[in-house]
Amino acid sequence: MGGPQVSLIVSDNSPLNLLIRVGLAHVLPKLFDQVLIPCEVANEMRHPKAPQAVRDFLAAPPAWLHIRSPQTMLTLPQLDAGEAAAISLAVETSSILLIDEQDGRAAALEHGLQIVGAIGVLERAANEGLITDLQQVHQKIRTLRFHVSDAILDRSLTRHLAFLHHRP
Repeated sequence: MGGPQVSLIVSDNSPLNLLIRVGLAHVLPKLFDQVLIPCEVANEMRHPKAPQAVRDFLAAPPAWLHIRSPQTMLTLPQLDAGEAAAISLAVETSSILLIDEQDGRAAALEHGLQIVGAIGVLERAANEGLITDLQQVHQKIRTLRFHVSDAILDRSLTRHLAFLHHRP
């Protein structure tokens, strides 16, 4: 990321939730200059049914995590409040959007956003040497109640191994 360009990422609940649960949320500020979540996502993360690790994370959020409401909410009735707010905030701040849910991804693309999912962030972190064993991380993800296909994990690992193989 050369030059003065600032990279912002806005996260929806699901991918940040996964990164926290696998113990790798700390890679976000190493990959992006600013990490934002809307208040709606913060509220979802504080919900009593959210995993304890996620509630603990938000009870004392790291300095790199910024919670901010979008000034204007887009009308996205097919999405939950957190997804709609994350898309609205990403559009408003010209940020990359970290989102996994299919309908949310489609809506984000319709609004011209660049998107990445949790698996994509983990792959990028591995490519940059922030994660030493991506296969081990994928194994941990498979043990969690997180909806991601083996095919997506396998393709990510294949791309990462190819990246390592072709790196100078």
